[in-house]
Amino acid sequence: MELVVRKNDLLKELSLLQGIVERKNTIPILANVLLEADSTHVSLLATDLDVGLRSKCEATVAKSGTLTLPAKKLFEIVSALPDNSEIRIEEDKGGKSVTVAADRFESRMQTLPATEFPTPPQEGGTAEATLPGPGLKRMISHTRFAITSEDTRYFLNGAQLVLRPDSMSMVATDGHRLAFMSVHESPGKGVKSEVLLPRKTLNEVARLTDGNSPVEFSQGENHLFFRADGRLLISRKIDANFPAYERVIPKSNDKRIEFDRDRLAAAVRRVRLLSNERSKAVKFVVGKDQVEITSSTPEVGEAHEVLSVDYAGSPMQICFNADYVDNFLSVVETEAVQLEFKDEMSQAVMKPVGGDGYEYTYVIMPMRI
Repeated sequence: MELVVRKNDLLKELSLLQGIVERKNTIPILANVLLEADSTHVSLLATDLDVGLRSKCEATVAKSGTLTLPAKKLFEIVSALPDNSEIRIEEDKGGKSVTVAADRFESRMQTLPATEFPTPPQEGGTAEATLPGPGLKRMISHTRFAITSEDTRYFLNGAQLVLRPDSMSMVATDGHRLAFMSVHESPGKGVKSEVLLPRKTLNEVARLTDGNSPVEFSQGENHLFFRADGRLLISRKIDANFPAYERVIPKSNDKRIEFDRDRLAAAVRRVRLLSNERSKAVKFVVGKDQVEITSSTPEVGEAHEVLSVDYAGSPMQICFNADYVDNFLSVVETEAVQLEFKDEMSQAVMKPVGGDGYEYTYVIMPMRI
């Protein structure tokens, strides 16, 4: 193989592959990226056997061929080269090393046989749905933080994507809180599908498209396929059923308080500094036209801050994990948010006030302290 490619073009694709490549993989070839050159392009492929990404960029190819290079080191070298430089990649005659050069710089990298690189599953048929890119990214950013971090609860190690003819929805939960977003955009006429997307797949789907490009979605027996901007993301399916999340969203919360989002976020972040390091508990003490947010740790101290609100109901106290509240406030886009609750033991709901074209519901379990 021998080719010349523009630094900026190659760097863009290599940066996308970095999230795919596993740093501590016990299979050496999976630390490499597969390069396949034809007359006008070089194709790149990386995989960890669960998630794979294929992309390509324009190149001037003197000799077509296939080879592999260490993904991380190649990315670091290309990143360090001068902007707008022309990079030459050339395999030596013995096929055991590859020259990567630009301007007066030249390096030689060890390669592993391309025949050892796993063959990715083939995308089947036409796209099942066309997902609007901005809406898909919004759903991912508003739900992925609620995915569980416990490997043993594998059925919660992803987010459920629900496609209907007139809407797209996504939901994630770790058993302590649940994030649900529905976007009023059509993925296609007659579309009806529900799939569980692994956490890593979600992160890579969000990076797949540069801007407003739609994402074509299809699925096979064991894999999911996402195509956008000339790139193809391949993901192994999670063999599990997502919980019946509709039952978790409370319908009878009769108390409501509206907050200024920034004011509430700042208060929670300040007060949690003196909360218990393990529980991160902050208490909402609700009274007439005010909410006092408090925290305390016997060996450290205590903190509180009072927020003025419009509330005339009965006084009560409800305690939340401060990080869970902050996760919601960090992604919500409206200036005001609403807290809906029933009592100190039942699930509470946080929602944005306003927001056109989507619905966002965040269910959070109170803490017992």
